[in-house]
Amino acid sequence: MTTQIDGSEDETPRWLDDAEMAAWRAFIDGSQRLMGLLNRELQDRHGLSTADYRILVMLSESPDGSVRMSDLADGVISSRSKLTHQIRRMEADGMVTRNTCLDDGRGVLAILTEEGRRRLEEAAPTHVSGVRRYLVDLLDADELTSVERVFTKVNAAIGERSAG
Repeated sequence: MTTQIDGSEDETPRWLDDAEMAAWRAFIDGSQRLMGLLNRELQDRHGLSTADYRILVMLSESPDGSVRMSDLADGVISSRSKLTHQIRRMEADGMVTRNTCLDDGRGVLAILTEEGRRRLEEAAPTHVSGVRRYLVDLLDADELTSVERVFTKVNAAIGERSAG
């Protein structure tokens, strides 16, 4: 029994044909290699994981440098428990602090520190250079548009399912 994207079940799996399997394997291999290289470069040069980097970016994009933990988990596509563990580690490294949300007293804010901002500013050139070298500069404008269109569609479909 297989589960469809809409959550319904289908008794008979629709096996991938050769073209579909080739596309799937190219995606899996390419995305794992890409993320592995980006992660390794950030770790080796700056002691940050790509997950750390994404959190620092999201916090830096907030006007006051703070984001509710639940919103941060959604934004970086992480479980709340995994994010809590990661934020605890980043807090020990001085990159973030946590504080109670003043709006309701129940929520918790993750707050970017000056150290976190400094680490992000140091790591950003390494990250963007890797993104360019391993993806952006390998594709022409039409291919980049296709990548954006495909993954916007995938994210919307999966996001709707996980929200439901």
